[in-house]
Order: sequence, then C-alpha cells, then structure tokens
Amino acid sequence: MKSKVEKDEYLEALWCMQESGRSSIEELKSEVEGNFNPEALDTLVEEDMATISDDKSCVLLSEKGAAYARRIIRAHRLAERLMYDAMGMGMDFEKGACEFEHVISDVLVNSICIMLGHPKECPHGLPIPPGDCCVNSVKTIESAVTHLSDMMIGQSARIAYINCGEDHEMHRLNGLQIRPGSAIKLHQTYPSFVVECEGSNIAIDDEIAHHICVWQLESKKAPSPPVEVESEKKRGLRDRLFRRFVRED
Repeated sequence: MKSKVEKDEYLEALWCMQESGRSSIEELKSEVEGNFNPEALDTLVEEDMATISDDKSCVLLSEKGAAYARRIIRAHRLAERLMYDAMGMGMDFEKGACEFEHVISDVLVNSICIMLGHPKECPHGLPIPPGDCCVNSVKTIESAVTHLSDMMIGQSARIAYINCGEDHEMHRLNGLQIRPGSAIKLHQTYPSFVVECEGSNIAIDDEIAHHICVWQLESKKAPSPPVEVESEKKRGLRDRLFRRFVRED
C-alpha cells in the first residue's frame, strides 16, 4: 500500500459500500474512481482489515477494519459540517474535508462535534457515527440543537446546520438566506411552515423544516446575550481549527 492516505481511502470506500448494502469488488473499483490497486486490497486483507469471499468477487470490512473506517468516516463527515456550517465554505467543503480527515486527531474531532452540537448527519444527509462526546452529552444534558419542525410558533432560534442530502436543495435554501448562523423565527406550521429569516417570510414544506436544525433557545424571544457569547466562543474555536488546518496542510 502506497500510503496511509490510500489505506484510509479504501477503508472509507468499503464503509460507504457496506452502508448502502454493496460488497462486490467491481463496485469497489468504481468507488475508488479508477484508481483501483489490487495490492492495496491485499494489504488490507493481510492486516486483518478486510475479508474477501472464496470466489474473489466480494469484499467486506472485518471488525478491526470497520472500527478504523468508522473513525475516518466520523472525521470526514464532521469536517464537512464544520466547513459548510462554521467556515462558510458553501459547496466547496468536500475537497477540504477529504484532506482534513487524514490530519485531525480524535480529540480534535470530538471538539468539532461538541462545537457543532453533536450533529447526526453530514450536509449530504449521511449519518455521522457518534463518538464518546455524543454519548456523554446525552447522559448529562439535553441537546441544545433541535429540528425547526419541533419549534413552537413564535419561537426564535439560530440555524445550526441543515441536512438536505441533495446539493440543489442546499443551493435553493442558501439563495433564500436560510443558512447556518442565520436567525430564524417560526410563524406558522400548517398547511405549510412559514418562517421569517433575514427579514423575509418564507414558506417551506414539512420535510425541509425537519432537515433544518437550530440552536434551541429557552424562551420565544430573539437570541439573548448568552447565545451571542456562546457564538463568540464558537467562532474562536472555529478560527483556531482553521489556522491549525492551514498550518498542517
């Protein structure tokens, strides 16, 4: 195997395949986009990271390989959330996340997760494997992030992140100023959700309302000073993470 990065990419590809119920080696070749290296796959088998069927047609992650791949996927999808939500990188987050996942430690990954409110999905709507910090958060405090669809009429909040799954839907919401960091207020829930965001009233359907996750507020009033203080802390951590990423890149 040429490098740790190549190893990570193969394990990440195998995780995504198993996530969608695929296991054939032909599909692995497609997943790595024409850069298939038989020796890399042999190395994974030798290291007990993967197993190949007797007829050489299918490949699966071993328990050891799945544990390793899970860490890579968690880092990658949290990096996507960080770059899309906190760094304002819009639709350019994918390349940065691919580079970021190979250089950040588990401690830093957990710091990102905590800062973002323990998101459950990446911007594409794929699940983010939970970490110890997520388990501890559930045990100790109620999550500060909730779905827009769970808000009460008249309640205001600030958008934490959006799980659309489809790029065109993210573009559409971004054009409506519905983006991470924006203040939002719920005016109506039936027959459709009507929200006020950046000075405009916007109607959205139930599914989109569920995909918009917001920082929960204790009251139905606009963001209070403690929320702004927390926002400053988040920005500080974001800047430190960004500087570290640039330095290590």
